[in-house]
Amino acid sequence: MALSLFSKTEIEPPADIEAASLRSDRFRLEREVDWQRLEAIVTALEKNRPKRISDDDLLELPVLYRKTASSLAVARETSLDAATLHYLEALVRRAWFQIYGPRIGLTGWLRYFLGGGWSASVRAIWLDICIAFAVMVAGTAVGWLLVERDESWFFSLVPGGMSGGRVPGADPEVLRETLSTTDDANGLGVFAAYLFSNNTGVCIMAFALGFAFGIPTLLLLVYNMALLGAMLWVFADAGLGWEFGGWLSVHGTTEIGAILLSGAAGMHVGRTMAFPGKRSILSAMRHAGVCAAQVMAGCTIMLIVAGLLEGYARQLVGDMGSRYMIGGGMLAFWVLYFAFVPKPQEHET
Repeated sequence: MALSLFSKTEIEPPADIEAASLRSDRFRLEREVDWQRLEAIVTALEKNRPKRISDDDLLELPVLYRKTASSLAVARETSLDAATLHYLEALVRRAWFQIYGPRIGLTGWLRYFLGGGWSASVRAIWLDICIAFAVMVAGTAVGWLLVERDESWFFSLVPGGMSGGRVPGADPEVLRETLSTTDDANGLGVFAAYLFSNNTGVCIMAFALGFAFGIPTLLLLVYNMALLGAMLWVFADAGLGWEFGGWLSVHGTTEIGAILLSGAAGMHVGRTMAFPGKRSILSAMRHAGVCAAQVMAGCTIMLIVAGLLEGYARQLVGDMGSRYMIGGGMLAFWVLYFAFVPKPQEHET
């Protein structure tokens, strides 16, 4: 008798398990048609085939989504079988993305970014840009005045590999030769890539150091511009200040602009950390980080343009008037873009 009872217990499932199984099957059968219909619509949207969706199905999509989401809530409350629960969770997640998720791809993002998103982010950090600009001007003046007072400062500010014979007391003709053009564009692509890589490192460093409350960023900007100030004095002292300005302006208005924005973006993050206002530091950092990241993404574009100008236009265009026209034109373009291109209304957050 005991053996018989034991065997029956092993063969027949408990009544509560059997009831739960029947309840789960009934729950699925009553709603499965709507789930399958929603899944077919979502699958067509995921495959970018909206023409396969009928007008009735498209109109019913929000309703089907709400029904399925309600089914998921019931399934969780009544502890239905795990397979049904996983299926509904995946389906609701996919449907939510198709109904409420972002609709912007790479092309759309670029259109939004270049059509005003970047310029709006730059305008949002205007105070940091003003501070960075003042620091850069001061750094240039410091470099000039130090070398003017004692020429040995030049060798402390300018690395030997960068000077290339452009040192205090150099023959004016030697200095003029360093500003000359090349006969053709052979090898200039490699040169442009090198310049882009070098300038990118400076910008990344200026941005990254901003997380230390912006102080290291300020010091980096001062040093880089002091280097420029020292070089300016060398050419001005040799009577070639105008020529050096033209040579520098071709790429400098874009390159220095990128460094300015990178430093300002880093300072914006650091300043937000130091003065979060009424928000928590994490909340303020998150908001500042999004804005700064937009600015830095745009700086990459500026550095590519600067690398091309420095690697090609500066090496091939020798006329001084043309050099100033290129540099001035780029400066006017960036100023007008950042000052007057409004943020697109769509995708605003």
